[in-house]
Amino acid sequence: MKKTIVAAAIVLGSLTAFATTPVQIASNQYTLTQEEFTEIGTDKLPEAVLKATEKTHPGARITKAYINKENQYKLEITVKDQSATVYADADGNWITK
Repeated sequence: MKKTIVAAAIVLGSLTAFATTPVQIASNQYTLTQEEFTEIGTDKLPEAVLKATEKTHPGARITKAYINKENQYKLEITVKDQSATVYADADGNWITK
């Protein structure tokens, strides 16, 4: 009887793995076109970039901002005790490096 219960539990447990919905990660179609960036003041950032930063990284502080000839932005941000560098275009779309 114990073997039957254990076998049923294993079968039911393995079936739940097939019942899950696959998670799709949105792929970003934007790519960085140029590496030469010039530092700018954070007050020069477009509103779309500021809104995208706040939406994606709530509470983030932009410590430095840079721009290249393609109007792509390099942002150095800090959230609590962590820091990161992210890239965005003028419309607030995130760019993969």
